[in-house]
Amino acid sequence: MLDYIIERTNKYIDSMPKKERKKYGQFFTSKETARFMAGLYTIPENFSEVRILDAGAGSGILSCALLERLEKIDSVQTVKLTCYENDNKILDLLKENLQACQGNFKKNIQIEIITDNYITSQYLDFNHMIGANSNPKKFDFVIGNPPYKKISKDAPEAAAMPEVCYGAPNLYFIFAAMALYNLTDDGEMVYIIPRSWTSGAYFKRFRQYFLTKGKLEHIHLFVSRNKVFDKEDVLQETIIIKVKKTDITQEKVIITSSQSNNDFDNMTSLTVPYSLVVSGNNYYVYLVTDEKEVSVLERLHKFNKTLPEIGLKMKTGLTVDFRNREILRNDAEEGAIPLFYSQHIKQGEVEFPIQKEHEYVVTDQKGLMQENRNYLFVKRFTTKEERRRLQCGIYLSKKYPQYKKISTQNKINFIDGLITEMSECLVYGLYVIFNSTLYDEYYRILNGSTQVNSTEINAMPVPDLDSIQEMGRELIKSKDMSENNCNVILEGYCG
Repeated sequence: MLDYIIERTNKYIDSMPKKERKKYGQFFTSKETARFMAGLYTIPENFSEVRILDAGAGSGILSCALLERLEKIDSVQTVKLTCYENDNKILDLLKENLQACQGNFKKNIQIEIITDNYITSQYLDFNHMIGANSNPKKFDFVIGNPPYKKISKDAPEAAAMPEVCYGAPNLYFIFAAMALYNLTDDGEMVYIIPRSWTSGAYFKRFRQYFLTKGKLEHIHLFVSRNKVFDKEDVLQETIIIKVKKTDITQEKVIITSSQSNNDFDNMTSLTVPYSLVVSGNNYYVYLVTDEKEVSVLERLHKFNKTLPEIGLKMKTGLTVDFRNREILRNDAEEGAIPLFYSQHIKQGEVEFPIQKEHEYVVTDQKGLMQENRNYLFVKRFTTKEERRRLQCGIYLSKKYPQYKKISTQNKINFIDGLITEMSECLVYGLYVIFNSTLYDEYYRILNGSTQVNSTEINAMPVPDLDSIQEMGRELIKSKDMSENNCNVILEGYCG
């Protein structure tokens, strides 16, 4: 049955321009992925009737995969399947596919297709508002491949779920939050979604809601970013999650990984303590893939401070150069101050000037200037191919005594003292941390993108202030700025 539906879906994909499907954020699940997702549910032996929700059902691939699995379970007699789909172009295909399932499976399959907007049609219920259904429909299982589509912060879907939305959200996590709401207590949902929600301030509200009301039981990672969706050119890092609707703390999470969507027979599997995977007030989700990465988390989570807690903070560079072309200068002139770019970070130090264009700015805008004092500069962007994600350089104000102010381009981050200027020992100690292999591995586990996010850095566990300063003294004394030496110094503080 599933082969038949996949074949019909592929014909639909071939006939429908990608631009049209993009309007709905449509990317179709492969047969292997659908079967893997359907296989993740724990189906109690006493279940005779099962209620399933497939929100954003598309052509019915996921529904069919789950029906296919339930067909093999003798205790299940009746399946009540509810599908949401409001794309008129695919509705007929969905109806025909589900009718074919009804005719080919022996179970009593009852199907309801709802063409309302999945989110806005339930916003009264979700927000417990006047006019809400006093007994909203709940489901035992929710399965989904939600639309991947950014919407404006004023879009009806965003306005419908203020508890989980911040800024201009993406439909995929709004769907995931509503899916959890639609579950009965102890019900399970399996979703295939991007990994971007697992860290960062942007998704914090969603994570707080999602990981308070539900608990992760299984996470599946794909090693290859571009081999998750058949016939689709998608470079988004995608994961499969199984979540149980419960507020009871879980002991562990199973994390599996495969090369691609048709390589589930060659999976690696790891069982990790829940407290390591979901951690801290920000509810970050750490996607570890082996025991080495588990060890990285265990070692760093021994530290119980963050940069702001010890009086420091990473900030993003102040000047967006292409928006301030009129203040840029190629050469030093009267009133000009240095503008530091990531290119000025070389072998752990900051070099200036380097005969780069637009190395200076002339401005009286306070928001584009900062005090000339000691900083640790950290590149905001690296390429996927680069060996290190965290790349930093020490900036000492005494090297540039002719300037009272400097500026930083917004493609670098800098760590600054919140109250007082950082001592040289402190800057060198921060360099030990940010140039170490351990912290680079930690950041890669936390964030799958090539961008170094200041919000995430400010939430990372770090040693106390005295320890960092002592590390700096050791580094200065050794006169060896190498990654290996930083590792040796850090090792003495985290074991």
